[in-house]
Amino acid sequence: MIDANQMGVRRFGRVNWLGTWTLMRREIKRFMNVWSQTVMAPLINAGLFLLIFTIAIGPQRGDVMGVPFMVFLAPGILTMTVIQNAFANTSSSLASAKIQGNIVDTLMPPLSAVELVVGYIGGAVARGALVAVVIAIGSAVFLGVGMQAPLWVVVFVLLGSILMGGLGMIAGIFANKFDQLSAISNFLITPLAFLSGTFYSIEALPPFMQALSHANPFFYVIDGVRYGMIGVSDSSPWIGLLVVGAACVVVLGVCLRWMRTGYRLKS
Repeated sequence: MIDANQMGVRRFGRVNWLGTWTLMRREIKRFMNVWSQTVMAPLINAGLFLLIFTIAIGPQRGDVMGVPFMVFLAPGILTMTVIQNAFANTSSSLASAKIQGNIVDTLMPPLSAVELVVGYIGGAVARGALVAVVIAIGSAVFLGVGMQAPLWVVVFVLLGSILMGGLGMIAGIFANKFDQLSAISNFLITPLAFLSGTFYSIEALPPFMQALSHANPFFYVIDGVRYGMIGVSDSSPWIGLLVVGAACVVVLGVCLRWMRTGYRLKS
């Protein structure tokens, strides 16, 4: 009778640290098992972007915000790659689990909604940070791009990974087919990433487009990393910190709500 009365009671304290770490480790191992796609491919893609712009534009392109164009471009490409990989990590994990029917393996263990979100977001942050380190090393070796304010780079890479990991969770929960997930990525995430100052300074845009860019949280992530790497930016990093932090709160709130209610996860 005593055992029966204790069924369903959490016996891990207030936080199931072991379960949360196990989920996070599973997410990390999932992308590390295909490191050639998750680590090497982003580095190659970033290198191709830089090579293509060098060949297409060449030395006739003037400085942007007082720095050579290729130096200006490196932080944007780094951040765009981090954004795409953090989003892909959580969205593909949840969507695959739903479509293959094994999402129950994640929902049945004694993990609260907060612990589930932390586990998934932890995997996205690990992938985003790893990609950022690899591309930053490549930028330093081949372009001589160092770090003017490393702390800002760390802060915005982490916040950007959290934001995109949360958006990936929302997309993965919402999508019932890979086609739906691809549509979200192709028609929402990619355009927002490309139109957020990755390849240009928003000072070159007309006022209306500048206003739209300032409403895009991706812009502040890219701008913050650019400030940390080369010391120039279109806006104050403190404003970016406030906007991206607020966006993270909203996105994580939606993730927690959907995980707690089982929206589109439980029958």
